[in-house]
Amino acid sequence: MEILGLSTSPSSGGAYALILSEVEGNQRLPIIIGSFEAQAIALELENIKPPRPMTHDLLKKFVQNFDSDVKEVYINELKEGTFFAQIILEREDQIIELDSRPSDAIALAVRFGSPIYVDDSVLVEAGIKTEPEQKTIEKALNSDETSPGQKELSQLEKLEAELKTAIETENYEKAAKIRDRISKMKG
Repeated sequence: MEILGLSTSPSSGGAYALILSEVEGNQRLPIIIGSFEAQAIALELENIKPPRPMTHDLLKKFVQNFDSDVKEVYINELKEGTFFAQIILEREDQIIELDSRPSDAIALAVRFGSPIYVDDSVLVEAGIKTEPEQKTIEKALNSDETSPGQKELSQLEKLEAELKTAIETENYEKAAKIRDRISKMKG
C-alpha cells in the first residue's frame, strides 16, 4: 500500500482520515487517526524537519542506535472497528515483531522508507473499491421495476454508486460511512 493522503472535516472532532491505496489494485483503506499522528506523517511526507525531533523521529534514532531497521509494517487485523498493526524490525539476522497502532507504524514506515502491507481480510472488511463495475452503477440509476428482493439490491447498487462518487470527490469520511452501510446490508 502507499499513502494516498490525509483528510479532515470539521465534524470529525480533530481526527484525520489516513487514506492508503493499493500500489497495484483498486482498493483504498481509510483509517481514522489522531491529529498528532497525522502531523507526524504529513511532516515527513513533505520533508519538513522541525527544529527539535518529534516522537517518531526519536523512535527512528532509537531503532537505528540499536543497529536495527524497520523492514515493513503490516496492518494485520480489524477488531470491533479498531485497526491493529505490527512493526517488523530486523537486527542482524533476527526479526522482531512489535504490536503497534497503524498510525505509529506508518509514521515510522515513512521515516525508514519501509513498505506498508495490509492483510487481505482487513481490505475485505474495511477497504473501498475505487472502480465499481459500470454496469452495476447504470443498473442502479436506471432501475424502474423492482420486486422486494430487487429493491434491496437496487439500494445496494445505489449505495455503491454513492460510494464511488464520495471517493472520486475525496470525501473519505462519507465514503467510510457508506462502506459501513454496504457491509451491514451484505452481512
